[in-house]
Amino acid sequence: MMREAQQGTHTVRSHGMTLARTHMHDWIILVLLVILECILLIIHPFYRFVGKDMMTDLSYPLKSNTVPIWSVPVYAMLLPLAIFVFIYFRRRDVYDLHHAVLGLLYSVLVTAVLTDSIKNAVGRPRPDFFWRCFPDGKAVYDSLGDVICHGDKSVIREGHKSFPSGHTSWSFAGLGFLSLYLSGKIRAFDGKGHVAKLCIVILPLLVAALVGISRVDDYWHHWQDVFAGGLLGLVVSTFCYLQFFPPPYRTEAWGPYAYFLVLEAARAQAQAQAQAAENEAAQRPPQGDNGEEEDGGFMGLHLVDNPSMRREEADVEAGRVPSRG
Repeated sequence: MMREAQQGTHTVRSHGMTLARTHMHDWIILVLLVILECILLIIHPFYRFVGKDMMTDLSYPLKSNTVPIWSVPVYAMLLPLAIFVFIYFRRRDVYDLHHAVLGLLYSVLVTAVLTDSIKNAVGRPRPDFFWRCFPDGKAVYDSLGDVICHGDKSVIREGHKSFPSGHTSWSFAGLGFLSLYLSGKIRAFDGKGHVAKLCIVILPLLVAALVGISRVDDYWHHWQDVFAGGLLGLVVSTFCYLQFFPPPYRTEAWGPYAYFLVLEAARAQAQAQAQAAENEAAQRPPQGDNGEEEDGGFMGLHLVDNPSMRREEADVEAGRVPSRG
């Protein structure tokens, strides 16, 4: 098959720099997304009105995170990247490695920018906002009924970033992309009925869902925050995946679009070379094959042209005997 014949011919060493230069603008935009995300983390969120009658849903206990914030990039980015590298060493396809890495990073960073932009714009209080605002339990309100917080400023600031859930959106952005990637590699939807393959496809999504549930259990998010974050991450990851890979139900879902374009170009080049060789052979004049040359040669051997010998041959033919000195 063409796929097996071409595996191992496109490596990081042979095609890596060319591929990186081709997608240079994509990598530049990726760096800009990182800078934009850092700015969004610094920006102060919107402090919306929080009245006394709203505190019923905002007075849950202030707890620590079941899933620490530092662990999110580990399982949402580093784990998929490790799997991509492992598959590269098995197949030696730099197109698959490059597009998987680029697609994953775009999935996570676009999701992060959208999530934090919405967080800052909405400013929804977390379920534990009361204890962030009033750590001593003594509520204070102004004349309009809005809260007058006297807790730690950074804790209060974080308390206005409930919608949507960042843990959940990051999880579904990274693990959702991984789920789509694995479904293509193992051909989960090839129509052969190997339903056990779905366990591999569903496992990353299950982990992402459990992370989202932990955010509700920790009272850091309302269920709507988790639902919106999961939907956001899953949609972005799907769009980013389909930019580089065919849908998982396609027969060619095991490889990126670029890989098949390279194979098609190589096939077209080979056909053009074969056609050119045929045309050159057709235009070449036929060669004699009797082993005797027109100039008196025999079997490729040629005699030296001697003028005196030719004159003696002419005298013998005319009946004259040449004189010998």
